[in-house]
Amino acid sequence: MAASTPCSDTTEAVELHPLQGLWLKPIARLNVSVSLPQLKTPGKSISNWEVMERIKAMVKPDSFSLLKVVKSTLEFIRFEGEVEAKSLLKTMVARLDSKTIKLSGFTEMLKVRAAEAKVVFPTRHEWDSHFRDAKFMNETMAGERPDTVHFEGLPCKWYTASKDNDKPSEHVLKKVFATFGEVRRVDIPMLDPYRQENRTGNFNTFSSFSSLGTSLTFEAYVQFKEYIGFVNCMEHLKGMKLMYKGDDGKAATANIKVDFDKSGHLSDKAIRRRRLERAKLQELEHQREEQKRKEREEEERKKEEERRRKEEEEKERDRKREEKLRRREERMKHREEKRREKRLEKKRQEEQRQLQEKIAQEERRILIAQRKLESIRLLTELFNRAKVVKQQQEVQRLEEELEQERLRQLASERRKKEEEELKRKKEEERKQKELQKKEEQLREKLLRGLKKRKYKEEEQHREELRQKISGQKLKSAVVMPHT
Repeated sequence: MAASTPCSDTTEAVELHPLQGLWLKPIARLNVSVSLPQLKTPGKSISNWEVMERIKAMVKPDSFSLLKVVKSTLEFIRFEGEVEAKSLLKTMVARLDSKTIKLSGFTEMLKVRAAEAKVVFPTRHEWDSHFRDAKFMNETMAGERPDTVHFEGLPCKWYTASKDNDKPSEHVLKKVFATFGEVRRVDIPMLDPYRQENRTGNFNTFSSFSSLGTSLTFEAYVQFKEYIGFVNCMEHLKGMKLMYKGDDGKAATANIKVDFDKSGHLSDKAIRRRRLERAKLQELEHQREEQKRKEREEEERKKEEERRRKEEEEKERDRKREEKLRRREERMKHREEKRREKRLEKKRQEEQRQLQEKIAQEERRILIAQRKLESIRLLTELFNRAKVVKQQQEVQRLEEELEQERLRQLASERRKKEEEELKRKKEEERKQKELQKKEEQLREKLLRGLKKRKYKEEEQHREELRQKISGQKLKSAVVMPHT
């Protein structure tokens, strides 16, 4: 049922609470029944919509504010219609009653019957007999006698404390119906979330809360202090519907269901029972919240432990990886050092061998020179007697030449040795520089590879952490209990 329908005619409205914009308007309702012909052709049917349009055309220039099908059978279709003013009922009935409708495709005429609809409303005899015959009610107690009115279908927006709010206010409800007499207490069940939970039998608090405030209408109980207030309310609301007139002059009406309370809803026993039930539900809700909090804390603790364990494992893997790379690098350095030492040792041995050979050759040349010198001296001694002066001069010349030759050879050998030694030292320095350069290049290459691999692993680890963090979902809910 819609919460309200627009209203263009407010002439018959009666004040209920003008400050709240609430009025009462008589219900102008009529029943229309259309007799259907017997369908002889298989598959042929009569459209309810077409019949409804024909009825609307019959009442023109007037119109229905509401027209709906309440019952449809093979023999008849029954409509229920409402008009803006009760004064139009007789005119509308006269235009419809005992008239006929011709539908396309049918030769027979459809007979129309119309009459003013009777409004179903409880009488004083009904509530007096109900409470008189009730076995478990005490008429001396409030709520167990005819003093409480039960409303259904009240529009929420018409009973709010402010325009920004969409929930009805008990204070506004009490103020409106105090027009008929002093109100003892009121109750709007939809404002109590625990009542909703208890009524549905569903103890999932959050699912019950989520349904609050979504309805356009609400039910309410109004208890009067005096019997006369109850009677005034029932008499004034009989055959009436609720009308709301806004500040802009636009009006809307709503059909509400009014009945006397048969359940003792606002009796002291019922109120105490609801309080006990609310206390139990609050305790259950508290226990559920505590349990969920513990479960969340346990889950977070486990996640934290898992995260720490993974971090420790990752650190241990990184440490082992670095240790392995360090040992490998040390082994490579050690092997390279050994190879370099072997090459240097081999080179030193080769140079030592060459030096020994050169020394042996030099000693052999010196020995040859000494032998030559001895031979010359011997010849000189042999020819000394014959040619003393000449031979001595010749010998002296020869000795000088030999000595010069020997000195030249020694100087030449010394220069060669110095040049070779200098060349050897330069060669060693060059090779030493080449080895150092290769060693530095190898070390830089290893360090670049290690840094690149470590950077990729750190990037991958950060990406995994971001994915884990973004996957987490925190659930929270704030519960505002109604007291």
